[in-house]
Amino acid sequence: MNALSSPFSVKKSFLDFKEITKAGLAISVVFSSIAGYLLGIDEFSLERIPQLLMLAVGGYCMVGASNAYNQVIEKDLDALMDRTKNRPVASGRMSPNHALFLASLLTIVGLILLYMINPKSAMFGAISIFLYTSVYTPLKTVTSLSVFVGAFPGAIPFMLGWVAATGNFGIEAGTLFLIQFFWQFPHFWAIGWFLYEDYEKAGFFMLPSGKKDKSTAMQILLYTIWLIIASLLPMLGFTGQLFITPVSAVLVLLLGLWMLFYSVKLYQLQTPKAARTLMLVSVLYITLLQIIYITDKFLR
Repeated sequence: MNALSSPFSVKKSFLDFKEITKAGLAISVVFSSIAGYLLGIDEFSLERIPQLLMLAVGGYCMVGASNAYNQVIEKDLDALMDRTKNRPVASGRMSPNHALFLASLLTIVGLILLYMINPKSAMFGAISIFLYTSVYTPLKTVTSLSVFVGAFPGAIPFMLGWVAATGNFGIEAGTLFLIQFFWQFPHFWAIGWFLYEDYEKAGFFMLPSGKKDKSTAMQILLYTIWLIIASLLPMLGFTGQLFITPVSAVLVLLLGLWMLFYSVKLYQLQTPKAARTLMLVSVLYITLLQIIYITDKFLR
């Protein structure tokens, strides 16, 4: 190998690592965990930084491992879909054994880091990987209930942050879990809608009715309403140490109505464009919601 090819190989390996761990998704999940952590602590101090870094790196490792396992399991199906055919394993750039080794390494490192925070964090991290790879992934070609199953590991990160900060799983962590659990449905069904034809090539069942129809659109709308209600629970004073002020509750409500507006638009239009818009709005919703919760905690 000559000197000129080495930097290219390093860059290529880095890009493959980003793709097999789904870096964009992993970072957004880590953000959720950090948000939950900040909500769980009494006050921020420099002593918290090492623990916060362990949560961030450990969380990334767990999500990255889940995605790597998923791409090994679905390599033949990924090769059938336009959006996934260039993934490292599906395209043949990375061997399944190499990907499995990477996934296993990420799992071990992630579990160790989360265990160093506290055992409960490691337990929830392990549950997340198990549900995602061993239950959700196989069910995707069998039933649309896979989205329901996948919502469980998908809802863990927000809650995991609180558990990492406090060492406890109570009503507060449960509320954070509930919020992100309900959020999964409009988000992933919107994705399943505008990528319907691509998913169909691999035989994935993502939409609740199996079709892009009013039934699916109605369920998206209903779960958006449940999401708004869950997001406002901390205002009522029944969620322990997790609560928001009336001003923040108004902001959360307006945010929810914004997302509900685009859910209604999807119900009315039933187009891939409307579904894609809802998906983007849902991503902004969960991010802004977490920012509002954190800002409320540290400014009140």
